[in-house]
Amino acid sequence: MTRVQNRRAPARGGDLDECLHACAVHSGKLVGSLDRRRGELAEQLRKLLVVVATEGTTTPAPAPSGGATALLKRAVKGAATPSGGINNDLLDALLAVANKALECGYGDELNLALVISDTVLAQRKNSRAGWRLRARILEGLGEEAEAVEAYERYLELTKDDGFGVANRISGMRRAGERENELLALLGRQVPAAAEYRRESATAVWAEGLALRAAGDWKAAEPRLVGALLALAEDEAPVDDRQELLSQYLDLRIAEGNDPGLAEAVALYSEQRRNRMRGPVANPTFDGVQWITLGEFRNQIAGKSVCLIANSGRVGAGGMGKEIDGYDLVVRFNSYKIDPKNTGERTDIHVSIHKHAFNWEQPVTTRLIFGGVSGDWKHSLRNKLVPGAQQYLGDESLRWPMRNIGQIGPETWSGIPTSGFNMLWLLDFLDVSPTLDLIGFDFYESGAYRVQEAMKLAITSVHEYTSEKDWVMQRAQSVSDMRISLR
Repeated sequence: MTRVQNRRAPARGGDLDECLHACAVHSGKLVGSLDRRRGELAEQLRKLLVVVATEGTTTPAPAPSGGATALLKRAVKGAATPSGGINNDLLDALLAVANKALECGYGDELNLALVISDTVLAQRKNSRAGWRLRARILEGLGEEAEAVEAYERYLELTKDDGFGVANRISGMRRAGERENELLALLGRQVPAAAEYRRESATAVWAEGLALRAAGDWKAAEPRLVGALLALAEDEAPVDDRQELLSQYLDLRIAEGNDPGLAEAVALYSEQRRNRMRGPVANPTFDGVQWITLGEFRNQIAGKSVCLIANSGRVGAGGMGKEIDGYDLVVRFNSYKIDPKNTGERTDIHVSIHKHAFNWEQPVTTRLIFGGVSGDWKHSLRNKLVPGAQQYLGDESLRWPMRNIGQIGPETWSGIPTSGFNMLWLLDFLDVSPTLDLIGFDFYESGAYRVQEAMKLAITSVHEYTSEKDWVMQRAQSVSDMRISLR
């Protein structure tokens, strides 16, 4: 009998023309697809071909008949590779395609993402985005050890861990340790399993299921555990191992009257939790104190507050000392610190749950906003850094404008920004004698963020004009750098 083959991600040459050809072929496969995620991938492929056609020829030619795929194929056959290799526009377009392919999660799309990852890293070996992309792909393929190596390479190349990669690595490592402990425990509890751990996991598992169906659990269990041990020795993809572990424990629970079951289930549960959210010490996030709406009100009552925009105007404003002179300094999402211009203190950090920029920075209070409760909770479990905050806003502070103000999409159709959600909350509570906005020009001067976040688009889902109108209607005084609401 042969053992299960180790399904490693294949090594590739990283040739740009071959990569673009793979994109062209895949674009053709998506024609007529009704899958929303594949539709979004098709749109990114269309944008890629525009970049290729523009960069790859001296004079842009009219599109031939046959649509997007035909144009991309023509670009590949011609001068598809820009003279300087992979330039920034082409890099961004390839990464956008790979990220959408990764979101699809299907085998063909994961393979396409892997081809792009190999190409990007062959052309730019120190690309932070390339290494993070590769790590996410390998994690999606269940190749955990290789994913950790790629994530570590990403961390070596960046100063700002805005995506919570360090916690992700820690979670995978901790999960692997607990899984190994679980398998060792099963080996001790079912010693006869050693007889089957060198055989084909697939075949032995099937034999075990057949024996269990026939009512012979005593003969079935060693085969099932032997198959689990074989999968682990072969370093099979994580999802395969987890699926069979779950099935085995379900069968064992069904058998009943098992004194060793509780310890096995506890280890299984712990390794699953760590893979989902990282090694958070306990449900209160290592001693952080949850605060409610009322408690937050008491925390800010009677204190002067300034909200600092992540704008180019702040980055060149020279207001650092004035900002640090307020009782409470509020910053948002991917804020950047430059003492001369931005000040140094951050008392309250407000962030949307989808990103984790600056979550490792020590603050008194951290408010994480999110529209969907389940997604918000998952982000807290996965991204929050234990010890980086004394207070954390609870569910009552999750989505202020919508949940506290009951201002729904029919009244305010756009998704409120983090800054506007916070400003609305402070205005609603109305307990601050001074409430100033510093550098808020609603991105007229561009973004001023940590480096990792500078490529993030200024999204169109927000109503910046409506937010500006709301602010100006309530402003008591307005200068070039400061808007005072109190």
